[in-house]
Amino acid sequence: MTVSPAPAPAHAPAVGLAERFVRAAPDEVPARFHALVAALWDDGRASADAPAAVPSLVTALERAGTERKGYLAVLLGLLAETEYPDLDGPLTRAVRSRLDVYLELLAGEDIGTPLTLALLYLLSHFPGERERILAAVSRLDLEAEDLSRLDRSLSALDPSRPDLGRVWPSPSVWTLNEQERAFDRSWIGGLTPAQTVAAWEDDTRTVLGCTGARAYWAVCHGDPRNLPAAPLPERRDISLPVADSALFAPHLGALRCPSCQASLTCDEGVVRCSGCTARYPVAGGILDLTATAGHEGDAADFLEKLSRVPSMGLFYEAVARPAFLRVSGSNWGGAVTEEDEDRYLAEHVRPVEGPVLDLGAGAGRWTAVVAETVGAERLIALDSALPMLNVLRGRLPRVPSVLASAAELPFEDASVGAVVCWNALQAFYADAAAAVAEVGRVLRPGGTFTLMTFRRSDDPVYRYFQSAHRFPQHRGGLQLFDPQELKRWLADAGLTVREESGPGTFVFLTAVREK
Repeated sequence: MTVSPAPAPAHAPAVGLAERFVRAAPDEVPARFHALVAALWDDGRASADAPAAVPSLVTALERAGTERKGYLAVLLGLLAETEYPDLDGPLTRAVRSRLDVYLELLAGEDIGTPLTLALLYLLSHFPGERERILAAVSRLDLEAEDLSRLDRSLSALDPSRPDLGRVWPSPSVWTLNEQERAFDRSWIGGLTPAQTVAAWEDDTRTVLGCTGARAYWAVCHGDPRNLPAAPLPERRDISLPVADSALFAPHLGALRCPSCQASLTCDEGVVRCSGCTARYPVAGGILDLTATAGHEGDAADFLEKLSRVPSMGLFYEAVARPAFLRVSGSNWGGAVTEEDEDRYLAEHVRPVEGPVLDLGAGAGRWTAVVAETVGAERLIALDSALPMLNVLRGRLPRVPSVLASAAELPFEDASVGAVVCWNALQAFYADAAAAVAEVGRVLRPGGTFTLMTFRRSDDPVYRYFQSAHRFPQHRGGLQLFDPQELKRWLADAGLTVREESGPGTFVFLTAVREK
């Protein structure tokens, strides 16, 4: 009688892949790890075999050398995260059941920064073990940002006093004054219970994304380079320079009404359309083209609105932007510095006749570099975020600013000498193709379009961490670009790429409007 062999366990392929990863030659480690990941996980979703494979993964974690343990800790964290916001699903329970192993590894001597960070990412998925985990890490000399991200991941939402929105790049960097606390209370108080829960979960995913990106980069490349200490900007009332609509007079030949596309004229405190009844308020050198004025006092109303905007632009410049470049650009090793960015702009922005548009100008750090290159008198800054323009105007009193959409630029055809879009295109990803088309429309022949943005990582694990950010404009997760798609948009807009570069997942690019 022939006896058929017993069927292999469903997770047997993963067991073999885990064993091959543990025993792989050093140059085979990335490929073996990605094969293991692909068998159990795909872009935030676990395979049916994943729960049964967890014991084998933990055994491999215990057996592997220190430099490979971090990979397996990250994978176990990814598997637990597939069930979020369910904190007690079967896969999460399977991973959490070996908590003793993770804590014992964390207490080991000389485990190094990469493995420590990977274990912190893994432990961040177990809020039910909060006290035990925090007690274990209290013996470690953790960076304040790492510890505060762990603490936030292990916290539970208090519906009576929800603490929302202040988690990027870590909770520890936020010290709020009374004005900012009042601002938070006002917008949080207007949320429904469902919106509060959704915002909390978005914040948690953002924290886990940053923790995971830092850990995984360290596992693959070594210790991250710490950012220079950035003191929090002084909380102060921003005194905007006194400037009325006359600041826009030199550029009125290029600007047009967003409602009817007719030309604009300027009076004290208001810009008027020559073709329709639209009147747009101006205050502090900022022209608001997102809403028309209702009466002659609206310039004063707009200035009052500006005075109430929290100084978020200052915080963004000092803290949030450098951290964003680390995650989106894979820049944990500091391959791209601010000096590199300055140099690229100075070398590649080559305007022809006409004003120079800084599209998505933000708080003005790189607007200042462009102003030094082409002259502040030629420059117009445009952004859709009032807090950013508020800071920009305080920094650059000679540069007029426009509050408007990138998808419908308020400029005449072929009226602009150059366009810069620096670390901004991904901020309006849904409108990016339309914005590029608009750049092609408004550029004069021979004018340059110079941009810096980010591409999706080729590594599926790091790409997942890139997309984990759930800022208000990225509720479904941050989306980054396929360079080929980006170049197709440029070609469709009549723009020819003259230079393309960038380490990691940066994209530095200069294109020219064909004559």
